[in-house]
Amino acid sequence: MQDLDLNIRHGAYLPHWTKDGAVYHVRFRLADSLPQEKLKMISDERKGLMNRIKNRKPTKYELKRIDELFSESVEGFLDAGYGACWLNRNDVAKIATSTLTFFDQDHYDLYAWCIMPNHIHVVVKPDGNYQLQNIVKSWKSFIAKSSNKIIGRTGTFWQREYYDHIIRKEERIETVIDYVWKNPDKAGLKNWPWRWKSI
Repeated sequence: MQDLDLNIRHGAYLPHWTKDGAVYHVRFRLADSLPQEKLKMISDERKGLMNRIKNRKPTKYELKRIDELFSESVEGFLDAGYGACWLNRNDVAKIATSTLTFFDQDHYDLYAWCIMPNHIHVVVKPDGNYQLQNIVKSWKSFIAKSSNKIIGRTGTFWQREYYDHIIRKEERIETVIDYVWKNPDKAGLKNWPWRWKSI
């Protein structure tokens, strides 16, 4: 990946770093996928950190802590299967699969994806004409509407914000793909069918 200028877009709760031509690891989760007390603790720390870096570039430590708050510290709770876990249903997982793959090699290139019971991981490179935020919004919208219809429910399906991470030069894309692929194994889900990787 070329070392191009980094752009920062502030979402509802966290910043999103973007680069033209970048490959991203994206994770979005169901609205009820975290216990409320844990969510509040993470949210309070995030707000404090975001307020500190609002008008300046974050330090390396702050970037690392942001990654931790939106990935590692949350991942254990997600893998524990908290919440209704609608994505554990085959009919809902099929909707998610077809939605993720529908515009592959047109609006974006998929490198890997994994549909967990209460969250989804994707490794994706947007086409130059499409922004990551619009791609993720489209995925979430279509999956939510179609899934709510099948389940027979109304209301919020996804957590409003999503986590994304640019796969930087010092990282190996194969390592991130492997992480996404092995996520079900780490969570104790045997013979998990709802995952794919390109390499």
